[in-house]
Amino acid sequence: MTMLTARSVRRGWRRSRRRGYLVPILIACVIGGGAIAAIGYLLWPTWTQKAANNPDRIPISVGATLFNVPAAAFRIKVQKHSGPQERVDLSFDYPSLQAPSAPHPVSIDTIDENAQPIRRIFLSIAAHNNALSPDQRVRTIYPRYFDNAAPAPAQNGLSWRAFRENSPYAGDDVFFANDPVLIARCTREGDTPGMCLSERRIEGTDLTFRFPRAWLTQDWRNVASAMDRLTMQLRGARG
Repeated sequence: MTMLTARSVRRGWRRSRRRGYLVPILIACVIGGGAIAAIGYLLWPTWTQKAANNPDRIPISVGATLFNVPAAAFRIKVQKHSGPQERVDLSFDYPSLQAPSAPHPVSIDTIDENAQPIRRIFLSIAAHNNALSPDQRVRTIYPRYFDNAAPAPAQNGLSWRAFRENSPYAGDDVFFANDPVLIARCTREGDTPGMCLSERRIEGTDLTFRFPRAWLTQDWRNVASAMDRLTMQLRGARG
């Protein structure tokens, strides 16, 4: 009986000693696991795959001139990359000048029934490669082909001249304004809506804006201001 009691005491002592070893080990494991989790949380990348592949704005260089373009504004997929390019084609909602949302699907069979008024301003940025500047073209080329009729009187600050029918610009009119400055050559309304283009030179590039002619009769000053603001947004938002 005494021997059994002694053995029981020894076994109990061993168990107690093992439990005494296990408790610090368990505590150390808990502390170590917490430290590893905290380090992993702090070092885990905060960016997402979507953000890496689809940045909000893309820096580009056209004609050695820098622009910062909203990623959603590119009209041609192969142009949607950073770095030097010879030309890019963009579009923006008007009058917000935000990059457009995803277009509504329109098939060739439903294009007529889904026709909607144009609410975008289109912009092409291309290296000019020392070609004749837009200002020079207006001063020296356009006047050669104006119709001989007297200039139309200005309406709300906007003047216009028609081109001769046998000229390279037959079917077009050119609009002028001084405050704010606006020069736009526009096709006439017909089976398709008249469209205007307005050009300006910025360093090594020519910017060509395209928009509906109807906008000029609605509020030409807002159109001129929109082109100025859009140019500043693309040039001034560089990081």
